[in-house]
Amino acid sequence: MKVAIVPVTPFEQNCSVLVCERTLKAAIVDPGGDLDRIESALTQMGATAEKILLTHGHIDHCGGTAELAARLGIPVEGPQREDAFWIDQLPEQGRMFGFPRLAAFTPDRWLEQGDTVQFGEESMSVHFCPGHTPGHVVFFSPDHRIAFVGDVLFQGSIGRTDFPRGDLDTLLTSITTRLWPLGNDVTFVPGHGPTSTFGEERRSNPYVGDAALARRAG
Repeated sequence: MKVAIVPVTPFEQNCSVLVCERTLKAAIVDPGGDLDRIESALTQMGATAEKILLTHGHIDHCGGTAELAARLGIPVEGPQREDAFWIDQLPEQGRMFGFPRLAAFTPDRWLEQGDTVQFGEESMSVHFCPGHTPGHVVFFSPDHRIAFVGDVLFQGSIGRTDFPRGDLDTLLTSITTRLWPLGNDVTFVPGHGPTSTFGEERRSNPYVGDAALARRAG
C-alpha cells in the first residue's frame, strides 16, 4: 500500500490518499478541502479513487466530502453515526470559518467497532475511538502496521475534548484500550502534524504515555 499525505485547508489537516499497489484503487481518508490538491495526488500515483473514509465529522476532516464524492462518483464510509450532528452542521460551520459553500451529507455506510473497510485488495479494521468526538473511528492496516487516527492522538499530544460531546476520560480509554493493543511498532498518521508510533507515544507522550497515566492513576 502506498500512502500520500496531503495537507489541506487552513487547518493543515492530513488528508491521506491510500493506494492498493496491485489494483491502483484508492481510498481517500478525511478530504477536508483543497480537492484539486487531493485529485492531483491521485493522478501522480496513477490511481483511481474507490471510496472516501472518514474518521470523524469535524469540518477540517470532512468538509470537502460531499463535493468530492459527487465529482468522483464514489461512496462515503464512516464515521460512526454519533457524529451525524457534526456533519449536519457543515453548511453553518463553513460560513463560520470562511470555507467555500459546504454541503451536509449522509455517509453511504456508518461504521462500528469491528467493521472492515476495503479498497482494491487492501483491508483495514475499524476501531471506535470516541472522546474527541462521540463518533470518531480509526482505520488500521494489520498488514502494513499503519493506522490513520484522525484527531485521537498526535505526536506528543492528544485530541481536544472541549468541543460538544467531547470527553477526556473517554478519549484516554479509547487510546489505551483500542490503540495501544495494536502494538508499539504501529506507525500512525494523525489528523495534523508529523507521524509517530504508538510505542514512542507510550514512552514519551505527556498526556497518555505510560508514565503520565501512572501518575494520573496515582
